[in-house]
Amino acid sequence: MAADKAQAQDQAQQPQFTIEKIYVKDLSLEVPNAPQVFLERESPKVDIQLGTRATPLEEGHYEVVLTVTSTAKLGDKTVFLVEAHQAGIFQIRNLPAESLEPVLGVTCPNILFPYVRETVCDAIVRGGFPQFLLAPVNFELLYQQRMQQAQPAPTTTQ
Repeated sequence: MAADKAQAQDQAQQPQFTIEKIYVKDLSLEVPNAPQVFLERESPKVDIQLGTRATPLEEGHYEVVLTVTSTAKLGDKTVFLVEAHQAGIFQIRNLPAESLEPVLGVTCPNILFPYVRETVCDAIVRGGFPQFLLAPVNFELLYQQRMQQAQPAPTTTQ
């Protein structure tokens, strides 16, 4: 009996990670130069911007939002602009504090990326343009770069 209680208590202390919900929080598509832009024969230059944000909700729950802004231009003329905020609610419990940030900054965006990729592609196609797929993203590298930038530069004394 005591062994069962100890085992249940041990399981309660195990790290837990579950996906509670994945959803589109915000989505916008702008085609400011339509219909003239559809007569262009050149391929536009596409710029992609990524951002992530994690917000604590109730105890053990976090909302992580992956934002993708895709802007296509021909010269100084905007062909289209798509902004998608793909969000997820994640339950994360019993993780050491030093492990929580990488989960929120790497694991959760990796889970959300295929969804935001589909959302952006679908918006672009619905806007009348050919399919555009976002290239894979190394969120671990982006996270490491953010951590390096957040650290204060070492000072040297002479």
